Amino acid sequence: MDFQEIVEGFGKVVDAAGVIAIVLGALAAVVFAIGGMAQRKQNVYGRFRRFLGRSILLGLELLVAADIIRTVAVTPSLDSVGVLAVIVVIRTFLSWSLELEITGRWPWQKAGVAEEEQEQPAPARPQ
Repeated sequence: MDFQEIVEGFGKVVDAAGVIAIVLGALAAVVFAIGGMAQRKQNVYGRFRRFLGRSILLGLELLVAADIIRTVAVTPSLDSVGVLAVIVVIRTFLSWSLELEITGRWPWQKAGVAEEEQEQPAPARPQ
């Protein structure tokens, strides 16, 4: 077994992990949503969307990592790197869009928000 076969195998494993993260995340989101509806909890749909969105984000990140591993390490040609660049741009746009849907903020806006939240005391929650 040579280096390219080993790296290709790692790429396939990471690729599979990305797909598994999306599928299991979607299934878990559905199960939690059904449980929340059965218990008549508030905002079940919002929690479902956030859970599903986070699962898709995780899966997309793993799929990008797998593409990078396979493209750069296994077949580093100008054409494959160009295709990888297009795939990464598309998946990055999807990730940013999902992040905006989940949190209501762009990824680069999180640092400022985290600092503001630390400066202001959190409101007391009724228990």
